[in-house]
Amino acid sequence: MLSEAMTALAAAGGTAVVQAAGTDAWTEMRQQVARWFGRGNPQREHAELERLDQTAGELEAVRPTEVERVRIRHEAAWQGRIEALLESLEDVERARVVDELRTLQAQQTSHRSVSAGQSGLAVGGNVDIRADRRSAAAVTMGNVTLGDPSQPGAHQG
Repeated sequence: MLSEAMTALAAAGGTAVVQAAGTDAWTEMRQQVARWFGRGNPQREHAELERLDQTAGELEAVRPTEVERVRIRHEAAWQGRIEALLESLEDVERARVVDELRTLQAQQTSHRSVSAGQSGLAVGGNVDIRADRRSAAAVTMGNVTLGDPSQPGAHQG
């Protein structure tokens, strides 16, 4: 049985895999996760790459009304896979593998500055949006501000 901290780490790992799918970070994350699961075994690594591709494919193909349900299902599946791997290891190796997983998640989090989905956009950092032609919203992350732009003159519209 895994500790609460390891279960939480596995859950975060499952979420990280699913969140990376379809983003610029996916290629690197996919390789790192497959290597982490493969533990030096090329056949296992290849099998994990196929599972990761299946996850990304299903998330890409899902209808907008089902995105959340499919994401949750895949997050839970990857959490379960991570937990199973951790449970199969002896304490010393488990500690090393947990450190590797934490490093992998930290790398993925540091690369994730923008994430777009069918229902929205999440950005880490500052956002400055300017618009013309009669529509705009300005957003600054941290302290969020929204404002209406001035109306264009007759010669601009």
